[in-house]
Amino acid sequence: MDLKYLFKPSTMAVVGVSTSQDNHPANVIYNKNHLRYPVKTFPVNPKGGILNRETLYPSVGNIKEDIDMAVIAVRAEYVPKVVEQCIQKGVAGAVIISGGFAEAGNLKLQQRLVDMAKEASFPFVGPNCLGIYAPDHVDTFFLPGERIIRPDRGNVGFVSQSGGVLVDQMVKFAGQGIGVSLAVSIGNKACIKETDMLDWFDQDPETKVIAFYIEGFEKKEGRKFIKRVEHCSKPVVVFKAGKTKKGIEAVSSHTASLAGNYRVFSEIMKQYCVAEADSEYELTSFCEALSCYPKGIKGNVGIISLSGGHGVIAADACELYGISLPEIEKETMNTIKDKLSPEIRNIVSLANPLDLTGSSVDSDIVTSARHLSRDTNIDCILALLIPYSPGVSADIGAKLSQVARNEGKPMIAYVPNEDKYKIIIEGFELNNIPVASSVEGAVMMAKALVRCRPC
Repeated sequence: MDLKYLFKPSTMAVVGVSTSQDNHPANVIYNKNHLRYPVKTFPVNPKGGILNRETLYPSVGNIKEDIDMAVIAVRAEYVPKVVEQCIQKGVAGAVIISGGFAEAGNLKLQQRLVDMAKEASFPFVGPNCLGIYAPDHVDTFFLPGERIIRPDRGNVGFVSQSGGVLVDQMVKFAGQGIGVSLAVSIGNKACIKETDMLDWFDQDPETKVIAFYIEGFEKKEGRKFIKRVEHCSKPVVVFKAGKTKKGIEAVSSHTASLAGNYRVFSEIMKQYCVAEADSEYELTSFCEALSCYPKGIKGNVGIISLSGGHGVIAADACELYGISLPEIEKETMNTIKDKLSPEIRNIVSLANPLDLTGSSVDSDIVTSARHLSRDTNIDCILALLIPYSPGVSADIGAKLSQVARNEGKPMIAYVPNEDKYKIIIEGFELNNIPVASSVEGAVMMAKALVRCRPC
């Protein structure tokens, strides 16, 4: 299947546009794309007519131009006829928004769509989905544009069975400054599945990290997914739902998927170095870290803190997540101590975590990061910053980023996510250094790098 016209269409037909309901899903999709996106959009309604001075076409076959993608938002029983019209027209693919298929017990109706698509090599997303969001290009979500929080264009490709989870995750990505290359809600995934998206993102030059929200698989589909992951050249993050008895029951009623044996799937993901996120918060942290450092690390972390308490919290979290805090070489400790400000030289703790105290200044933090990065026992630096400390300047993010670039070792920062510290956060993020809004979040990022190290 050639998916490029689905994800990068030049023309689009929206089928199901209403002449009487402005808030109909098809109308929302049509208006949003017609007014705000570069894709040329055509409205379709069997009655034809005029809508806001634009021609309403009775079917996609009546549109003179070639159509790359159709968005279908009609009642379930009418969908096969619309798909047939799209195939006859030569449309390259479709997003089927409509619900009422396998998730509602209509297995035969969904299978009919699958059979038609296979015979005609006609790819479609859905049914029972929101579809596709490609930043600055196309948006098939039937959500009003003013209500959506959109992340910027970036390098994370995200696939979700749930449209609600996808939109909610986009809010979290935007808040954390994570950009997406493409976000796809696959719903019942009757045609395009996780494996197809994995293949697409693996070849997509704009994507560096591939993330999934997965509820379940059909029989043997999970094995196929893992086999594709094995040959994928990019880090893969999975947030799996349906872990409990009640969760499994909910999965079946939501998208008609089989949740399967979660423990088995989780162990297999570990074997193939998939970063399994245990929560939405971890999913966000994992994507941010791996978008900056896709190669991963062995897991020997050096912590720099301006507060002993923050160092203790980080140390506890590292042990909980199986991350090593190796001893710092004596030569490294001596070098750091010699170069610290005289005022703090005799009050700091140079074990791992390093406690530079709240009396440290920028040069102390930068010196410690530089020489800790050169320690052969360390393969990642966690910089836990307290921006309200009097000796810390607004430039510390940019200064530490320069150290990370020069020394070539991954660095992860913790800075409270507050507007008054935004200049520090931007100093890191503009230099591709991930920033967590909590100490535990910073350790979670390191956990992602450990899970996605080369196997």
